[in-house]
Amino acid sequence: MIKSITDPDDFIARALQWAATFNVCCYLDANGFADPYSKFDALIAIGASEEIAANAGDAFNELAQFRKKNTGWLTGFFGYDLKNEIENVSSSHADQLGFPDLYFFVPQHLIVLRGNEIEIISDDPQFVLDRIGEQTTEVQTGVSAVNIQSRFNKEAYIAVVEKIKEHINRGDIYVTNFCQEFFAENAVIDPLAVFLKLNEISPNPFASFFKWNDNYILCATPERFLAKRGNKLISQPIKGTARRGITPAEDELIIQQLRNHTKELQENVMVVDMVRNDLTRSAKQGSVKTEELFGIYSFRHVHQMISTVVCELQEDVSPVQAIRNTFPMGSMTGAPKISAMQLMEQYEQSRRGVYSGAIGYFSPDDDFDFNVVIRTLLYNQGKAYLSFSAGSAITYHANAEQEYEECLLKARAILEVLGQPLSSPQP
Repeated sequence: MIKSITDPDDFIARALQWAATFNVCCYLDANGFADPYSKFDALIAIGASEEIAANAGDAFNELAQFRKKNTGWLTGFFGYDLKNEIENVSSSHADQLGFPDLYFFVPQHLIVLRGNEIEIISDDPQFVLDRIGEQTTEVQTGVSAVNIQSRFNKEAYIAVVEKIKEHINRGDIYVTNFCQEFFAENAVIDPLAVFLKLNEISPNPFASFFKWNDNYILCATPERFLAKRGNKLISQPIKGTARRGITPAEDELIIQQLRNHTKELQENVMVVDMVRNDLTRSAKQGSVKTEELFGIYSFRHVHQMISTVVCELQEDVSPVQAIRNTFPMGSMTGAPKISAMQLMEQYEQSRRGVYSGAIGYFSPDDDFDFNVVIRTLLYNQGKAYLSFSAGSAITYHANAEQEYEECLLKARAILEVLGQPLSSPQP
């Protein structure tokens, strides 16, 4: 069923209220950003008719088999710890959230929004419309009880960054993405209300609300990991972050400073080289190219430096294999990739899980599009455990105190939504 609607925002709000009553749902929102590679403005996948959950070991092969049997729409996520299946690395930190490393489902109902037109893919589209029409859109605050803490205080964070720089000086690595977790125990929130507020104050082109039983992913990411359009693969790594200015003149000055910042340019070109190398595993010979280098894009709270790397896909490389060949994304690991991942397991204090992973879809034409899970709240409602992480690239030129402030800048929207001050970890 294809139908025109007069108020897409109201329709989406009601549809999400209904979707959230199911055990599983996925909402992807482009938030109106112009993107030549996007297939829709928003997508809602509701209920699971078939599903797969797997942990690192043989997860990508299991997904490949699942995809062969289910050739229509699939939505789901890849967790960062799938790295343990791909490379000689491991994860030793405790898992407080309980997400699988990989989860995908065939939706019972799917809604695709393009402008003022919706497409409903369902055995009973009218049933879907009727249920959505019954929903209310009352505004909720979303947060009942949250006390945010950090795994690192500022002094401990700076000390670790200095240790990482010693590894860089020795030549163990060139760059790495060092992440810290912010968390709350006994946290009581309304996940959908919190997501809607987050998406309102920090709208980004790869936002997602994902419910998997009692677990929730509330995602406001600006970054695309990997997309496939026909025989073309597209990756758009982000490296380089700056705050927004108060006035247009200050904003423009900050953009120019970012555009000419040695350390930010170094970060970006390193990750571009990594992505180019990763894509060669799937690309036709000689087809990997950088479509845009050092592009500056402005979002509600930050400016970001984004590059676009593309290639032509080899005919004998499946979509699932193409994702595996580039996972985890270079912007969240470092270079050399394996050494950087091993070191971060040593210095970080939390299991990343879905953070640093990817959320997205496979479409019936065998295209796909996946984001990078950053600027994201993860919530286990049963355990009342809430978590979000922030990271920054550590290079030879990194200033530890500035990197700490960059993490707080990236966490700003989430802290604002939760309305709670950040407290230091207990000694």
